Amino acid sequence: MPGLKLATRVAAIMREAADAVIMPRYRSLASDEVREKTGPRDLVTIADIESERLMTPALRDLVAGSAVIGEEAAEENPAILELLRDPARPVWVVDPVDGTLNFAKGGRHFCVMVALVRGDRTELGVILDPLGETWTAAWAGGGAWRYSYDGSVPVRLEAATDVPAADMSGALNLRFLGTEGRVVVRERADAAVGRHYRLGCAGHEYLRLADGTAHFVIHGKNMPWDHAAGCLIHSEAGGVHARFDGRDYRPSELAGGLLAAPGRSGWLALRDGLLDGIRPPSPG
Repeated sequence: MPGLKLATRVAAIMREAADAVIMPRYRSLASDEVREKTGPRDLVTIADIESERLMTPALRDLVAGSAVIGEEAAEENPAILELLRDPARPVWVVDPVDGTLNFAKGGRHFCVMVALVRGDRTELGVILDPLGETWTAAWAGGGAWRYSYDGSVPVRLEAATDVPAADMSGALNLRFLGTEGRVVVRERADAAVGRHYRLGCAGHEYLRLADGTAHFVIHGKNMPWDHAAGCLIHSEAGGVHARFDGRDYRPSELAGGLLAAPGRSGWLALRDGLLDGIRPPSPG
């Protein structure tokens, strides 16, 4: 199975980076190995930089003619995001440490994410959880699967089934909706859904969606390294995700918001109940 073979090779590259430069820094970062990007909640560490540096050439060698868009490289040169629109060129999208703030504070929720995108559609997605010693992968039409470092039998993942909003739990990421939007959505969620939270790690949010532990996720900002792998994994597990206005997700579009839910009816209920009148942020 080509999808599984490629996913396994990608996961090996991710694990090598995690073992070499991420986990040795977990709970042992020096002060000069962490810096702010846009503010105190937006950090980059030496683990992010070195992980991306290790994975980039290895991923490029896996698929002939492919390019790599890493989160840290895109910060230096945002123009490389245009590669996602190329109809022919395969592009690897890399989040070297997702949940960097959690990682820097010694928290549990961080991971590594890699997606393969072609013609602005995701063909392969892998999320590695170094602490949990598992990796989760999906390829178009192949389902979503969780694998363990110990080589035990993989588990096929299934998203939760649709239930009334009052019985749903999920993650709200409202930072980029503006003060008024944040207040409105949070108040609506307090009244309408069973439980909401924020993990500070998109990858772990998608893992919860894919195995049915959680029902929904809302994001205002849509950087491709945060969502390309997770959206494919979630959809291959049977879930539904779309922009706030119902348009399909495309990795190149940085605006439009993103709402994930178990099924179409649940998606519509959440959109109408939580997001009516809410405008997602513009890119930038």
